[in-house]
Amino acid sequence: MLVLLILHLVAALAAPLLVRWWGPRACYPLALAPAAAFCWALARTPAVSDGGAVVETYPWIGQLGLDIALRLTTLSWLMTLLIGGVGALVLVYSARYFSAGSTGLAQFAAVLVAFAGAMLVLVFADDLLLLYVGWELTTIFSYLLIGHSTERRSSRWAAAQALTVTTLGGLAMLVGFIMLGQHAGTYRWSEISAQPLPGGGYLVGAVLLILAGALSKSAVLPFSSWLPAAMAAPTPVSAYLHAAAMVKAGVYLVGLLAPALATVGPWRPLVQIAGVATMLLGGWAALRQTDLKLLLAYGTVSQLGLLVAVTGSGTPDAALAGTAMLLAHALFKAALFLVVGIIDHSAGTRDLRELSGLRHWSRPLFVVAVLAAASMAGVPPLVGFVSKEAVFGAFTDQPALLTGLVAGTVLTVAYSARFLWGAFADRPGVEPVQPVPIAASLLVPPAVLAGIGLLAGPAASVLDELLRPYADLLGGVDAHLALWSGPTPALGLSVLALVGGGLLFAVRGPLAPVLARLRSPVRGNQGYEWVVGRFDRLAIEVTGATQRGSLPQYLGIILVTLVLVPGAAMLSASPWRARIPLWDSALQPVVVLVIAVAAVLAVGARRRLTAMLLVGMTGYGTAMLFVLHGAPDLALTQFLVETATIAVFVLVLRRLPERFSARPLRRTRWVRRAIGVAVGMVAAGLALTAVGSRRAPDISAAFPDLAVLEGYGRNVVNVTLVDIRAWDTMGELSVLVVAATGVASLIFERSRTGPRPRRPESDQRVVESGRPVWLRGGPTLYEERRSIVLEVVIRLIFHTVVLFSLFLLFSGHNAPGGGFAGGLVAGLALVVRYLAGGRYELTEAAPVGAGPILGAGLAMAVGTGLVALLLGGSVLESAKVDRALPLIGDVHLVTSLFFDIGVYLVVIGLVLDILRSLGAEVDRHIEATGTAAGGLAVNKGDRS
Repeated sequence: MLVLLILHLVAALAAPLLVRWWGPRACYPLALAPAAAFCWALARTPAVSDGGAVVETYPWIGQLGLDIALRLTTLSWLMTLLIGGVGALVLVYSARYFSAGSTGLAQFAAVLVAFAGAMLVLVFADDLLLLYVGWELTTIFSYLLIGHSTERRSSRWAAAQALTVTTLGGLAMLVGFIMLGQHAGTYRWSEISAQPLPGGGYLVGAVLLILAGALSKSAVLPFSSWLPAAMAAPTPVSAYLHAAAMVKAGVYLVGLLAPALATVGPWRPLVQIAGVATMLLGGWAALRQTDLKLLLAYGTVSQLGLLVAVTGSGTPDAALAGTAMLLAHALFKAALFLVVGIIDHSAGTRDLRELSGLRHWSRPLFVVAVLAAASMAGVPPLVGFVSKEAVFGAFTDQPALLTGLVAGTVLTVAYSARFLWGAFADRPGVEPVQPVPIAASLLVPPAVLAGIGLLAGPAASVLDELLRPYADLLGGVDAHLALWSGPTPALGLSVLALVGGGLLFAVRGPLAPVLARLRSPVRGNQGYEWVVGRFDRLAIEVTGATQRGSLPQYLGIILVTLVLVPGAAMLSASPWRARIPLWDSALQPVVVLVIAVAAVLAVGARRRLTAMLLVGMTGYGTAMLFVLHGAPDLALTQFLVETATIAVFVLVLRRLPERFSARPLRRTRWVRRAIGVAVGMVAAGLALTAVGSRRAPDISAAFPDLAVLEGYGRNVVNVTLVDIRAWDTMGELSVLVVAATGVASLIFERSRTGPRPRRPESDQRVVESGRPVWLRGGPTLYEERRSIVLEVVIRLIFHTVVLFSLFLLFSGHNAPGGGFAGGLVAGLALVVRYLAGGRYELTEAAPVGAGPILGAGLAMAVGTGLVALLLGGSVLESAKVDRALPLIGDVHLVTSLFFDIGVYLVVIGLVLDILRSLGAEVDRHIEATGTAAGGLAVNKGDRS
């Protein structure tokens, strides 16, 4: 199973390249990934048909008890067949549906394959938290697929609506999962379902939250509005997501949990009432549609209500009928969506008021549509009839529910007939359309689906044998899936529904004015728009009341909250006793005094540059304290960070006035001072309280031994960063990448990098004439800003500094240094090159963009963790290699070095991004406007 997931990941990553090479035909090889899932599931049929399961478990985060637990049962086997089979056919269909010039085809192909992989994660997951991961991945990918036509506002709105509704439901479901897992003592569903769960309000609350997520995903009332709006997506997306995959996720979850939770509190009445109400209202809305795709969309809403009501009822007969209906619905609805795509593609319209005579244009298409629509209506001998009769037979002892199901089926028959009549009938007064020819291969996928629906009806006994193990989880099953079960009440109800639906369609003429006057019971976007509009209004009101544009006010509120909330907790804490030594050496109080004086002077400084230097002094003083305390690695990092920070300050101050703005009023000045003093006292008090309140042994006391035994290094600080607490470092790397992107977005409008700056021609001639030039960007500077001594020194030391950064990188595992310190040193080397030669010199020193460096670093760090996992270890687990090499001697290599290289690259990318944004790009603006405020390294050329 894990191999299938990796296969889909690889296919999704390769999709853009394949589309670039082959265009839409790339969908053919991409279809092999879901086809492999289909074939794999078929091969596992004997293992699950007797009630067994296929299980795979891989260690993930052992400390948290999280494993990648995958499990294939009868229900997930059926879902895998649908995900893989329909997914492969949709990709084959897409190869002819899209043209070579279709916009966003590479993204579509990649996201569709990735969506199929996410659905497999969802149905394979035995761990509820892993199931949630797959659940949210499908939400994200469906957002991208629904919003495929980004230039259309309707697509963007529909995608945002689907994302909002399903994400909110998913968050509720996550809370329910956590409550259920804590209640049961495990998150493995196979273990939860095998034990009796203690009842009570806590379990009821968990069940309600989980159902909120399931109902929102399957567009069951009150969450139905997003699905009709999602018809803005391309037809292949609708055929896959809204017939066989995404919307089935909620049905799958209900079916998965029903054997264990159907008897808990409001589960059964909730799913039955919501399901039948959705079936009735969705079917009624479908009768009012003139767009064939919207007709199918509301029909899908109706059918999803039926599926939820049946699979969630929690009885053996209903479980068997529900799985059969799950299969039948995927077959006929996917086929019908693909048929609508062909009609729209060839005729240029989906409006049934404009269509006439299509059955004469393509007989095969008409036959496929008839088979699929007849299955949807429940006409024998199709699989839709078998499943619909099984549904009626499962609820003969619940007359109220059965009445609703029969009434909903009458509506289903009526809108199935309306679909065929609207799309293919000869209609008087409507000019026959003249469709363009279509490729025969475009008809193959819907024909395959409709053909399986035709063959599965007579083969109902085979389906009964394959699907019965799932129903057996709820007890003995009395019913059987069969094409002919004799003159039973279920057969009579099936005939009644067909006759009633036919009569309802027959009176469509007199009924049309009534339908036109009645408001649609499922109002589409209006309810969603009303809710979103109220929240937008509330946000505006709150923002207007709290956001006044005053940075001191915002900072004051944050700091006062810090003083009041943690400060109150600190004062109310139990008394503690701890010996706090005042100092360890005589130099420490001297350094502290210097830090304090610098901080006080920085507060009162009127010049920005003076304040910056004084703040830097506090940072260097802190580094000196680290030195005195015996922490050279921390001291080195602090020195480098402070130096880099001062460089950034210098870049920013160039565009700011020399002095601060007007001083605050006297009364507010004292308020600010009081807040500052209070924050300092609370921060110091919290630090002392944390030290004095310790009851458990200090976990860091074991770090030196862990560093040697498991991290294979003697530098505890660096081994902690790249091994013991590597997950924390991974998060920090992501923060650095986001910070770099944020800085770039403040300066660049669209792209992180503009055109590469070229030196003026006059300066190029100077360089090419053979005159000695120490820095190639030096001649671009104005003479008053050049320093030949600085250029010579930097030319001589630059490469040495870069080599020193590499030394820190490679030696950091056993000595002070590491990827972070090494990256800062390399970044500072770029800083001095820029300060000496300007933006042209920066391009000479770093011809590569910051984005690729940041991406390569993050990919290196993530790849290190994944390789460890694939080789059988845990994520980011280290291994060592000791080899004796000729001429070199003994080599000691630890795999965490590759993670450290990722850190090194990310830090360099961050510094380079800052230099390109706040340095080179600001220089370009200065040159263009001539408004340098005492700036550094302003180049010649553009300024007039």
